[in-house]
Amino acid sequence: MSAPGELPQMLRARGYRLTPARQLVLSAVASLEHATPDAICLEVQRTASSVNLSTVYRTLELLEELSLVTHTHLGHGAPIYHVAAEKDHLHLVCRECGGITETDVTLADPLVDQLKAVHGFETDVAHFAIFGRCAACIEGAP
Repeated sequence: MSAPGELPQMLRARGYRLTPARQLVLSAVASLEHATPDAICLEVQRTASSVNLSTVYRTLELLEELSLVTHTHLGHGAPIYHVAAEKDHLHLVCRECGGITETDVTLADPLVDQLKAVHGFETDVAHFAIFGRCAACIEGAP
């Protein structure tokens, strides 16, 4: 994983230049933590109203190729992006309130070990989302 501060050098090494839009998209991903391309676009447009959604998608694709951002699918909607330098984590997604809780990937180690032993399957838990109900929604249930 690369650090966001390395963006200018990484872009130049691959024949790209650091544009304001690229910098703004990376900054938006970092500040929003878990955001859809639409939310990232809205954040970027607060500073640069001329940046459109297709520019955001192209930029996210480039930033992912450079290992600066990564995405996770948390359901049937758009992917959620976050800075790749963050420690890998599982996403616990509440079906009731839509809240997302991060937890350490090592909690999935027993499952990962079982899947490897039984099926020979190597699991990518960094893209793993577990759906259910959060503690607050359970406590608030009648």
